[in-house]
Amino acid sequence: MKQLSALQQYGVVTANYWAFTLTDGALRMLVVFHFHQLGYSTLEIAFLFLFYEFFGIVTNLTGGWLGARFGLRLTLWAGTLLQVAALLLLIPVADSWPKGLSVLYVMGAQAISGIAKDLNKMSAKSAIKTVASEGQLFRWVAILTGSKNALKGVGFFLGGVLLTVLGFNQAVAAMAAGLFLSFLGTLILPADIGRMKQKPAFTALFSQSATINTLSLARFFLFGARDVWFVVALPVFLEATLGWRFWEVGAFMGLWVIGYGVVQGSAPALRRAWGQQRPPGAADLSFWSALLTAIPALIAIGLWRQVAHPAVAVVGGLVAFAVVFAMNSSIHSYLVLATSDAEAVSLNVGFYYMANAAGRLLGTLLSGALFLVGGLPLCLWASSALVALAWLSTQRLKTA
Repeated sequence: MKQLSALQQYGVVTANYWAFTLTDGALRMLVVFHFHQLGYSTLEIAFLFLFYEFFGIVTNLTGGWLGARFGLRLTLWAGTLLQVAALLLLIPVADSWPKGLSVLYVMGAQAISGIAKDLNKMSAKSAIKTVASEGQLFRWVAILTGSKNALKGVGFFLGGVLLTVLGFNQAVAAMAAGLFLSFLGTLILPADIGRMKQKPAFTALFSQSATINTLSLARFFLFGARDVWFVVALPVFLEATLGWRFWEVGAFMGLWVIGYGVVQGSAPALRRAWGQQRPPGAADLSFWSALLTAIPALIAIGLWRQVAHPAVAVVGGLVAFAVVFAMNSSIHSYLVLATSDAEAVSLNVGFYYMANAAGRLLGTLLSGALFLVGGLPLCLWASSALVALAWLSTQRLKTA
């Protein structure tokens, strides 16, 4: 078989990542809405995602080592097929099941989905470093991450629609079938993509780079700041407090993530439009982190002051949050690849996204717990505090 070009490899990896992302976003909405309908509290719903996030931490830490040792094609395959298995496991879930059994069973299926998601993401993002030239790197990273988030937003909307039209069980079955078809397209990838010539020791999975460690710490706080309001608190607030219907909540959250993804994918072009021709560095990350700190605090103040139109305050504020968060995330994703050696890229990316998953885990648990105590405003104050910690972390960066 003729060897695929770098661009063709990038296209295959990206297409699989897109298909996976659609199912990941849809599944999140299906689980939140289905179990909220059954009367589960926000904290109980947060626990459904506990293993998803926890095993994402473990997977990112070990997945980078596996990718470096055995190649990224293998980890991409494993991630895709595990997600198919997780979706199939959810088909028999029934309303008549005891609550304890439902929680444990769905937590187990979500654990497999968490492993799958982070194997797939680590593989896709690491593969870019192996096929992109230095001049292409920021643009290709921005396109992959931006389009991924846009499609995750489509997935949120898809989840709301599928729950309404098909119901929970048939929806997960349909998604499993579609994702398996995308897996078939990855069979043409070369076996050695991302594989290190010298097999890394297991101890190599812990980053030895001060820059990677600093970026990872900042990423931990940054994604905790997003998920503390996004995962459980916001959809429940929109549905229970503002009276939005499921498809309306799914549509808004989907559009939010799509807009975030569009800005993320457009980050290189936006920087050029602002007259910034050089690749981004530590100073850029510090600026966007500082700006982001103020936004959730302002939304929380608006809700505390009981503005006449709380929906406008929340929607408008979160649109601003999406734009600034997207610039932060895009620069983060670029810097972790730009400061990594091509040989060890999957190790560094795995460690970095381990911190990302740990931040999501923290945010998910806080989202359910803080909402019970103080509603959405308390979750937003926590978000502002976590972004401030992310900003403090970036002050240690030495990159240009």
